[in-house]
Amino acid sequence: MILALESVSKAFAGLQALAEVSFAVAPGAITAVIGPNGAGKTTLFNVVTGVFPPTRGSIRFLGRDIAGLPPERIVGLGIARTFQHVHLFRTLTVLENVMLARHGHSRAEALACGLGLPWARREEAAVRAQALEYLDLLGLAGERDRIAPELPLGRQRYVELARALATEPRLILLDEPTAGLNEREAHEFGEALFRVRQRGIAILLIEHHMGFVMTVSDRIVVLNFGRKIAEGGPPEIQKSPAVIEAYLGSDDGRD
Repeated sequence: MILALESVSKAFAGLQALAEVSFAVAPGAITAVIGPNGAGKTTLFNVVTGVFPPTRGSIRFLGRDIAGLPPERIVGLGIARTFQHVHLFRTLTVLENVMLARHGHSRAEALACGLGLPWARREEAAVRAQALEYLDLLGLAGERDRIAPELPLGRQRYVELARALATEPRLILLDEPTAGLNEREAHEFGEALFRVRQRGIAILLIEHHMGFVMTVSDRIVVLNFGRKIAEGGPPEIQKSPAVIEAYLGSDDGRD
C-alpha cells in the first residue's frame, strides 16, 4: 500500500475529531473519504499532510512513518494536496502557476536564472516542457497564457491539479474537487482523474457529490463523528445501512 493509516486519532482540547481511524490506499487507486458534517474528513487530510500531528496512531507513506512531519517535508516525499477553495497566484498565467510548483524539483536559483547561465537556462526549459506536458494531459495547453484566476472555476480546478502533478507526487489529496461544478464539468473532471491514475498516481479525495464518488472511486471510506463506520467498493457502500443512516440519508453531506 502507498498510504496506510493505523489507529489514527486526533483531539483538540478534549474534542475527539478522529478516533482510531485505519485504512490504506493502494498504488494507482482512487479512494474516496465521505461522511456527514463534522465527520472528520478535513481533519484527516490535515493530519496526513502535516498541518496537525496525530494525537495517536501511525501514518505510513511508502513504508515510512510520516506522522508529525512538517507539510513541506511531506510534499517533498511525494504527497500533493488541493483545497476546496481554489488558491492560484492571481497575477500569473496558467503556465507560470504550474512552472512555479515544478521549480521545487529544480536546482536553479534566482541569481543563476537572472544571470542566464547555460545550465540554468536548460533547466528552465525542462521545467517549462514538463509543465506543458501536465497542461496537455488535463486539456489546458490552449489556455497556458491566460491569467489563471480569470478562468472559469472548473478550469481553475484543473490548474490546481496540474500544479499538484508538477510536484511529482505518488499520491494526490483532493478536497471536494467538484465543488461548484455542474454535472457535465464533474464528469469531465472524473475523466481527468482517470488519466492521472493511468500514470500510476494514487488519489485520495473528500467529496460530497455521491454520483461522482460512486463513478470514480475504487474504494470508499466512510467517517461519522471521527470514526470509520464502513469501507468497501461503491456497491457495498451503497447498500450499507450504517452509511445510509449516517450520510446518504442526510440532507447535506458537507464537512
